Amino acid sequence: MELTLLGTGAPAGLPRSDCPCAVCALARGTRARAATALLVDGALLLDLTPGAALAAARAGHSLVGVRQVLLTHPHDGPAVDLPPGLPAAGRVPDGRVLTLISGHRVRAVPMDAPGTGYEVTSPDGDRLLYLPPGGAPAAPAEASRPYEMVVADVVGRPDAIARLRAVGAVGPTTDIVAVHLDHNVPGGPELDRRLAAAGARAVPDGSTLLVGEYHAVPDVPRRTLITGGARSGKSLEAERRLEAFPDVLYVATGGTRGGDTEWAERVRLHRERRPGSWRTEETCELVPLLAEPGPPLLIDCLSLWLTDAMDRAGAWSDDTWHSGGERALRERVAELVEAVRRTRRTVVAVTNEVGSGVVPATSSGRRFRDELGRLNAAVAAECEQLLLVVAGQSLPLRT
Repeated sequence: MELTLLGTGAPAGLPRSDCPCAVCALARGTRARAATALLVDGALLLDLTPGAALAAARAGHSLVGVRQVLLTHPHDGPAVDLPPGLPAAGRVPDGRVLTLISGHRVRAVPMDAPGTGYEVTSPDGDRLLYLPPGGAPAAPAEASRPYEMVVADVVGRPDAIARLRAVGAVGPTTDIVAVHLDHNVPGGPELDRRLAAAGARAVPDGSTLLVGEYHAVPDVPRRTLITGGARSGKSLEAERRLEAFPDVLYVATGGTRGGDTEWAERVRLHRERRPGSWRTEETCELVPLLAEPGPPLLIDCLSLWLTDAMDRAGAWSDDTWHSGGERALRERVAELVEAVRRTRRTVVAVTNEVGSGVVPATSSGRRFRDELGRLNAAVAAECEQLLLVVAGQSLPLRT
């Protein structure tokens, strides 16, 4: 099954004509995207956008053979002009199956937002799932086998991919192509990095892909360490890296801090932005979690884990430090680093960057700074990917 993406952008396109934002200002050349529309085997057009016939011609195709035009999302504003010779655009009712003269079978997939998704099966049995902007399958059933390709709003609805993974509809070899791309994510390397974290990719307008043909799926790093300063956006970056996966275990090492209302508000905001399918465990006992099999772990954060470890070792006191506290802390850190090395789980860990600011005034403060720097270096050495977050921007230090 041959798929040509006549456009890969949001319904308003990219850049938006009325938007002065930095992303729109830079959306030129291959970064410019027309509204998403898919041409399947020259016989089926999914979504009708202005200039579809010209876009097809630029991609080396024609709309002459199109026998069915289906819409996925509500089209606000004036009616879209239908190119001469094309059949009237329509929709398939949720759950219904449409069989085309070409032999393709199209099943309408119910969404949890306005619009309709379409599962397209070729005469050879290859399957493509196309989802509308801002939509996710309402209640995906357990899949007998994964789709060969999923074309979806990966940036806007990463939980849609998580839902499909949870029921086996997206597997390790599924080619996930991101469309409906808008100005909420910078283009270029930043877009590629975010999509790769979800096992997805973006392609330029006019690309022709073969559904079912092997394509190297972006590798999702199994262990990632994210560091950065206070309020740099490192926790949000960590959450983004796993939001397309189901059943993530969020490991909070900070505890509850009873009576601290400011801390309680921070915790509340963190919880509200996490996907509803994630679980939370408040603990500093990381070694057992790393040793056992299970879903991905998001550990936030190692600096609070070190605070707890220094409490247990009595490492804040100079006397205790020199009479056994240093040895006890070193053993606990070595145990954690060894667990990170041996773990088979997907792990994203957050830590604080230290050493770039004012030298702490106390010996205990300097000790914490030094030990956190050592811990960060040791854990980073065991991770496939290392990111530094500055002002909300992620800089890959190791990929």
